[in-house]
Amino acid sequence: MNLEAVKFDEKGLVPVIVQDAHSGKVLTLAYANREALTQTLLTGYSTFFSRSRGELWVKGATSGNRQKVLEVLLDCDRDAVVYRVEPQGPACHTGAESCFHNPLTEAAEHPPLGEVLEQVYRTIQQRLRELPEGSYVARMHQEGLDRVLKKIGEEAGELIIAAKNANGEELSWEAADLLFHLLFTLAELGLSPDDLARVLWQRNVAKGR
Repeated sequence: MNLEAVKFDEKGLVPVIVQDAHSGKVLTLAYANREALTQTLLTGYSTFFSRSRGELWVKGATSGNRQKVLEVLLDCDRDAVVYRVEPQGPACHTGAESCFHNPLTEAAEHPPLGEVLEQVYRTIQQRLRELPEGSYVARMHQEGLDRVLKKIGEEAGELIIAAKNANGEELSWEAADLLFHLLFTLAELGLSPDDLARVLWQRNVAKGR
């Protein structure tokens, strides 16, 4: 980023929106001066300027909830910045995932698909790490990868039947089962939804699909 292009306000600050790079969720809003932006770009971790303390602060320096910055974006008017990050813990000092957790409008029935997939994937990862008793993921993992792959075949067949029957509710259910076991397979092999997103995006850009 060319810092000369950034339009800092009269106090030398620019607002920074912090966004989860994988789920798309907005995590927090903070401010940065030129030094904070420079440090963010050099270190790869979210750095801001505290207006109350009058000093730089690195997110997670004391709590450990750091944010690895994958991309820094400047808006069209050049007076606001986005940090796209991989959060290493909650963004909010209350312990919430995002600082924006006080709804002023009626909450949506469910988050967007990308956010749901990311949260399901993280849950699968946690189950694989902890292997809790009674967990479906733990049991399937212990039975081996072939058992998970067999389940993908079964779910794909059930999805085809639901589609042939033009049963929308059943189709949604079977598609969800298939996606779950696909995420399970990715987790078993050390891949993530972000790997799929990268490939699909590259194809979309290259072929205009």
